[in-house]
Amino acid sequence: MRILIVDDETLARDRLRRMIEKDGQHEVVADVASGLEAVRVSEKLRPELCLLDIRMPGIDGIETAQHFLTQEESPAVIFCTAYEEHAVQAFELQAVGYLLKPVRREELFRAIANSVRLNRMQIAAVKNIDANRRTHLCARTHKGVELVNIKDIRYLKADQKYVSVRHVGGEVIIDETLHELEEEFPDLFTRVHRNALVYTDHILSLEKDALGQIGVRMSNVTELVDVSRRHLPAIRKVIRRL
Repeated sequence: MRILIVDDETLARDRLRRMIEKDGQHEVVADVASGLEAVRVSEKLRPELCLLDIRMPGIDGIETAQHFLTQEESPAVIFCTAYEEHAVQAFELQAVGYLLKPVRREELFRAIANSVRLNRMQIAAVKNIDANRRTHLCARTHKGVELVNIKDIRYLKADQKYVSVRHVGGEVIIDETLHELEEEFPDLFTRVHRNALVYTDHILSLEKDALGQIGVRMSNVTELVDVSRRHLPAIRKVIRRL
C-alpha cells in the first residue's frame, strides 16, 4: 500500500516512516508537515492511505480529510493523535482508523490492514468528535491545488455547474454548489441573488452601476455584485446592522 504521512512533528513522522519501511510491506510515498502540503501531495501522488495527525496549525486533520473527499481518488485515512479524550467516540466509527500517540507497531499495522476509503458519513462522524468546519475552499488551477482562506473570499457566484470564488488574490473555480456553501457557512455569507453569495462582514455599501442596476460594494474588489429585487430588502437590513 502507498502511504502518505502527515504530522507537524518531525519526530512523529520519522517514527511512523521507520516502522513502515522496516516492515517492508508498504511504501511511504511522502511525509509532510501540514494539511495544505498533504492536499497537494495527495492530488499529485494519489496515495492509497494517509496517516493523518488531527491537531496541526493551519488546516487541521479533519479539514484535510474533507479536502481529500474532493479528489477523484481520495485516500483512506487513519487519524493519529495524542488526545485520548476522543478515542472512545472515534472507535465507534469502526471503518475510520484512530490511533493514539505514541503509535504502537501492532496497532498501526492492524489499522492499515482494516483501512477503507473515507466517505462523507464517516467524515461527519469524525467532525462530531472534534467539531469544526472548513477554513479554506479547495480549487484546482493551472498551478495545481490551491486553498483559498474563507476570510479572504468576497463573493461566490454560480456559473453553470461550478462556483466562481472571488477572493482578494484573484478568482478560482470550485466544484461545489452555492446551496452547499450556504448551508455550511450560514453565518458568514448572505445571499444577494439566486446565483450569488457575499461575505457579510466585507460588505461596504449598496450602489447603482451605470445602467441603474443595484449592486453590493465589497471591500478589496472593484466590481459590484448584482442584487436581485427579491433579495434587496434583506440585504438592506443586513447593511443597517453592520
